[in-house]
Order: sequence, then structure tokens, then C-alpha cells
Amino acid sequence: MSLVSHATSERRGENHWLLRFELHLPYAYEALWHAVTTPDGLRGWLAAADVLERHLGGAVTLRWLNTATVVTGRVTAWDVERVAEYTVTEHGRIRFHLEAVGTDSTVIRFVNERGGSDEDRLDCLAGWHEHFELLDAALAGRPTDWSAWTDTRWARLRESYGSFSRARRAS
Repeated sequence: MSLVSHATSERRGENHWLLRFELHLPYAYEALWHAVTTPDGLRGWLAAADVLERHLGGAVTLRWLNTATVVTGRVTAWDVERVAEYTVTEHGRIRFHLEAVGTDSTVIRFVNERGGSDEDRLDCLAGWHEHFELLDAALAGRPTDWSAWTDTRWARLRESYGSFSRARRAS
């Protein structure tokens, strides 16, 4: 069973969205901090960090290994072992807020503020959901083999988010 539940999203103006995930993962926050703020950590579940200057204002270049998407930007928030935020082209603001729960568990509050259509929103919800499942696997010692990645899981998640959206509009 996945530790990742469906996200929430809210419209922030025409073609502007705020996507949110809250995950409670059974790993110490040091492991999660490493996973969201270092090239080695990010590569195991999200993207290759071709450039990652780990300080406020630092440069960021992320290359998604499953889609070949390359984004550039800046570190727009940095609170060591608590908040890492990158504002990048195409994906907008991506923020990881970590909160330790005891010594071996961490809550991640994730926000992605971005532009795009409703279809883009659904694509991104599915994409982030799958990447957080990959994060869980990477932290369990199974980093993603990007050469074997397919979009099968993403497509199922995309359909699920689309069905949920249609059901909400119908009610």
C-alpha cells in the first residue's frame, strides 16, 4: 500500500494552481533532507540535479530522467533541515517543508505553485504522486532505475485524478 495519498489542489487565478501533498514517511528527517536537497538524493527519485547551489539564491538546474524535461531557476527558500524551495521554469515554485516526528518519522508538506491548464494540473498531480512513491522506494534502498521507467503508473494515477475531478464537478 502506498504511503502517498491523493493530493489537493486549488485554483489561484486563471491558469494558476496550488498543488499540495502531505506525506508521513517512516524515515528520519536527515534522510529526507538528503533526498530533497542533494544531487545524489534527488537522482534516486526525482531528477538529476545538474546544478544545485544549496543556499538561498543559489542556482538550480534539474533534468527529469523520465521525460528529459530540463528546468532552471533559483533556491527561493532555504532553512537547513526544514525547508527547501526551488522556483524553476515550467514547474514554478516547488517547496518541501520537513517536520520530524520523533526520531524515525517525518512529515513532508509539499507545495507546487504553478501555471497551466486544468489538464496540466492533472498531469502534475499524477507526476508528483508517482515521484513521491519513488521517494519512498529510494529511501527504502530502492532508487529508481530510470532506464526501466515507463509511464504506466503515471497513466493510472492521471486517470484517478481525472475521475476524482470529474466527480467533484458533478456534485
